[in-house]
Amino acid sequence: MMKRDSKPPTVLFGQVVIGPPGSGKTTYCLGMQEFLTKLGRKVAVVNLDPANDTLPYECMVNIAELVTLDDVMDSLKLGPNGGLIYCMEYMEANFDWLKEKLEKFKDHYFLFDCPGQVELYTHHSSVKNIFAQLVKWNFRLAAVHLVDSHYCADPAKFISVLCTSLSTMLHVELPHVNVLSKMDLIEQYGKLAFNLDFYTDVLDLSYLLEHLTSDPFFKKFKCLNEKLVELIEDYSLVSFVPLNVQDKESMVQVMKTIDKANGYCFGDMEQRSLEALMSAAVGADFHFSTLAVQEKYLEPNVMTLKEEMMEL
Repeated sequence: MMKRDSKPPTVLFGQVVIGPPGSGKTTYCLGMQEFLTKLGRKVAVVNLDPANDTLPYECMVNIAELVTLDDVMDSLKLGPNGGLIYCMEYMEANFDWLKEKLEKFKDHYFLFDCPGQVELYTHHSSVKNIFAQLVKWNFRLAAVHLVDSHYCADPAKFISVLCTSLSTMLHVELPHVNVLSKMDLIEQYGKLAFNLDFYTDVLDLSYLLEHLTSDPFFKKFKCLNEKLVELIEDYSLVSFVPLNVQDKESMVQVMKTIDKANGYCFGDMEQRSLEALMSAAVGADFHFSTLAVQEKYLEPNVMTLKEEMMEL
């Protein structure tokens, strides 16, 4: 008879934080590390960005120990884009180094701070292969795709962001959470054409087309924009969670959404009540968070309108 003394492999949970440059990935990792630590999770932040030489968080594993973008650009005479692609391919060729580093933190929750080059997540395969290797090592990961909320103020840019998000979701092939970051700054970008839930839930995008056709520059691209909108709506995959790193309630909602995506809420890593578990399972708190953020950041505009009507 076969002996069954061997223990099942340890399941490791974590997030791969991706998004365009300037979307707030490093700030997010710092905020989420501090937030989860206060909740009692042991968090290990892994820097996979060879161009990131300023790390505000406590970094447990740093790709800079293996390769840096500056060294590659100097030695191989490459530009920043080609150099970054080379760095990720070099990381892919040195999985043994990464595995050895990660094995020291088997009892931790992982945050992977990834590069910001968009093509790494839309058609290049190195980062996708790195994520796939982590899954083979029994990681349960969710891709957290950060998008700057200022794109909501421009219909053309928002459609572009939707296309990029959709392409990233299809290419990366991980449970995916799209996040609208920097919600505390959204008023600085101008008044939104629609309520916040229109952008987070990605509702009927035909209304965005009406705004675009009113602009003479975009009017001639009406057919192209219509096809792009149809493509996004046909897949019905893209939606967003609003985030302000400084707001604890906002962080809780993002954390619950991610825990639902990678299965952490169903594990035994934390003691959770049945009510909290069911809430995360059905996503009951998601719409509440959207309304709360909308009230917090858009209510001043509504109050001003009411005051003007009363004066009239």
